[in-house]
Amino acid sequence: MIRYVVARTEEHWAAYNDDQHDRQPRPLCEELVALAGHGEGRPALDIGCGAGVETSTLLRAGWRVHAIDSAPGTPERVWRTVGDRDGLTIEVNDLSTLGELPAVDLVYAGYSLPYLAPRDFPRIWAMIRKSLRPGAWLAVNLFGERDSWASNPSETFLTEAAARSLFDGLHIVRFVEEDAPGESYSGLKHWHVFDVIARLQP
Repeated sequence: MIRYVVARTEEHWAAYNDDQHDRQPRPLCEELVALAGHGEGRPALDIGCGAGVETSTLLRAGWRVHAIDSAPGTPERVWRTVGDRDGLTIEVNDLSTLGELPAVDLVYAGYSLPYLAPRDFPRIWAMIRKSLRPGAWLAVNLFGERDSWASNPSETFLTEAAARSLFDGLHIVRFVEEDAPGESYSGLKHWHVFDVIARLQP
């Protein structure tokens, strides 16, 4: 298996997010919304919101969303996708330096947490766990140890056992492993990803 490191700068993420505006919502987010139901104005987090495609999905489903991303131009990019909608706040911040997160009933973190350095991941994960109210839903993509990018020491890659242990105390509703070649924004690679939906019992 080929392993390689891709430089992912602020400029890289800005360019990537600019290209995401017209894509469909990720299936994990759509499944999360189907399971969690209408938000009825309850608070949600979109961590690593990018162009705001999933933010828009959550807003349309009645959630009040606090969207976070580090890329320059995030507010303008998200508003372009979302349009004129109430219930949205946007925070431009490096995920590794986040302060305390608000208490919420739903967290979606699509392909964002793996880009945290191993030294930062535990603290941010603990903050996410702490933000969950009783009954809250959590959906994340995590990178596995066989991913092509796993040689990158500045990002977080997990064994299946380590990934599952993150959800101790939560009810895992969905845990699906992808371990196959596929396309990425940087070209063909081998994806090793854990797609997880879990819930804190009411």
